[in-house]
Amino acid sequence: MRSASRHRQKGVSFIGFVLIALLAIAVFAIGGQSLPIALEYQAAKKAAQKAANEGNTMPEVRAIFDRAAQIDDIKTITGADLEISKINERVVVEFEYERSLPLVGPAYLVYRFTYQTK
Repeated sequence: MRSASRHRQKGVSFIGFVLIALLAIAVFAIGGQSLPIALEYQAAKKAAQKAANEGNTMPEVRAIFDRAAQIDDIKTITGADLEISKINERVVVEFEYERSLPLVGPAYLVYRFTYQTK
């Protein structure tokens, strides 16, 4: 009769807690390393848009982008990596690049970024 009156315990076991904690740590670690990559991409988009709006020639566009990249600490892409064209007398700036984030052993998380000004 004793077991019938006992209430069943609810909750997470120690092993379950450890697994949840490891998963949370992994998510925060990857997210913490991914945030600067995402911020750099946003800064590169802003610099490309500024260069497209203010520049008329290829060297001007590249120089404007490089100045903005120096201010915003963009290291992955430079003005030389931009593809610049004119469509209907408007300057269009495009870029494409990859950043990888080492995870564990031979595993990497690869980000591929592509942008074209409007």
